[in-house]
Amino acid sequence: MGYLFHIGMGLALWIVNASLLFLGVKYLGKRFALWTLLSITVTSLSVDFFEQIIFVKNRSLLLDLLFGSVFLGTGIGILMRQGVSNGGVGVIAIIISVKKKRILPGRPLFFLNFFIFLFVALIIDWKLIFLALISQWISTKVVDMICEISFQKTYTLGWRKKP
Repeated sequence: MGYLFHIGMGLALWIVNASLLFLGVKYLGKRFALWTLLSITVTSLSVDFFEQIIFVKNRSLLLDLLFGSVFLGTGIGILMRQGVSNGGVGVIAIIISVKKKRILPGRPLFFLNFFIFLFVALIIDWKLIFLALISQWISTKVVDMICEISFQKTYTLGWRKKP
């Protein structure tokens, strides 16, 4: 959307991600919608902030790809573990994951984004899409790892209720 309509990345991200929120309300409830809306807004504001304010000299494409994918996967994994989405196709991935109990959300997320990337490749650039697919693969592996983590011991601060 940003490429076609010449709008900022943050606004385009918010519009696309919020559009699937209505589907999430229907299948996953109002709590899901509220937290997902908050997630979409924070993500869009962060993208705008980092796109306009922060400039890094001498960037390495491979390091950016690796670290960005790990950070993205970690954030999305934490959200999905809590039953919240980052919007967009993440909503559909959670719906699939909830309906089919044995499917982690990373797999449907990867395949949905894969088809979107193929479509976008026709408009923009195949090289860019190849890098996006690598990033998506890494981030969805991290999403699944975070969703699979099992905590054996619960830690408390040692506070007790007074009698």
